[in-house]
Amino acid sequence: MKKLSLIFAALVIASCGTTNNSSVTDGNKYVPYGQRDGEEAVVYFTRNLSAEGLIAAYEQVNGEISGKVGVKLHTGEQHGPNIIPREWVKALLEKDLPDAAIIETNTYYKGDRYTTEAHRKALQVNGWTFSPVDIIDEEDTLTLPVEGGKWFQRMSVGSHLVHYDSMVALTHFKGHTQGGFGGANKNIGIGCADGRVGKAWIHTTPGQPNQWDIKEEEFMERMTESTKATIDHFGKKVTYVNVMRNMSVSCDCEGVGAAPVVTPNVGILSSTDILAVDQACVDIIYAMTAEEHHDLVERIETRHGLRQLSYMKELGMGHDKYVLIDLDNGGKPITAADAAKGLKPFVKEL
Repeated sequence: MKKLSLIFAALVIASCGTTNNSSVTDGNKYVPYGQRDGEEAVVYFTRNLSAEGLIAAYEQVNGEISGKVGVKLHTGEQHGPNIIPREWVKALLEKDLPDAAIIETNTYYKGDRYTTEAHRKALQVNGWTFSPVDIIDEEDTLTLPVEGGKWFQRMSVGSHLVHYDSMVALTHFKGHTQGGFGGANKNIGIGCADGRVGKAWIHTTPGQPNQWDIKEEEFMERMTESTKATIDHFGKKVTYVNVMRNMSVSCDCEGVGAAPVVTPNVGILSSTDILAVDQACVDIIYAMTAEEHHDLVERIETRHGLRQLSYMKELGMGHDKYVLIDLDNGGKPITAADAAKGLKPFVKEL
């Protein structure tokens, strides 16, 4: 599909960074679109949940992607039912990113991906065999600066991260046990932090026994500062694609133990603005009927997950206002409510 970005060039923001001093910082309080301020980014949207749809969404936002490319993907625990289909990712890489590698890190919890050896086995089981997969903390870690953070001055990430010139954050948007929702921010902030040091800094207060004691607003802020370290490193050479499909309230790290999906599938969104793409996904969830979004909204609000969005804005990482471009209808601007209309109840694929 031909890029629509030139048509909407006037809408694209040259640099991120406006801060809304009146923003709500309570992570359990949703801020409607009309109550936000600042300029608008551009987010692309397609209802086409397929390899073709994924490619179309990516090709709108890949203008700065060059050199050695890492595709940050959550590859999931063994046999996880909700991860982005492998054949979609394979098609995208074959067409647009033939020399790219999938990048991942080992986990902080003891599971299928806790050690590199176990992680390699999980990758085989889950079918991530068509591309190189670089477990970027396999050998070592390094730290990247966190500009303007209140929790961190530096974040520990997998040492291989700096081997890449560009990064594509290919994210399965869904709920999350600790974060409320898992979008591009979680995929990068947790997913690039190394399994032993960086993830511990985000999740755990030193000197006490609870591995997961850091929660709610503080957790969202720590995770977001980790994301900022990585995306600042890549500058303009990072882009974001979120897939709103099989949206359990559970993360893909829960594998076969994930809660059943009850939220309808929606589509695929892409942007060069990390806040805008995550915010648009959240807005579409809130625009659904109460029956459709009840479980996911409850998960987001009880974990105070909306603080991810307001803190990204405070840190100058993007914009919470955006123009949503409908790729299925010639680039027509639509609203999140338009994107949420006529959704079909979730049916598990056989």
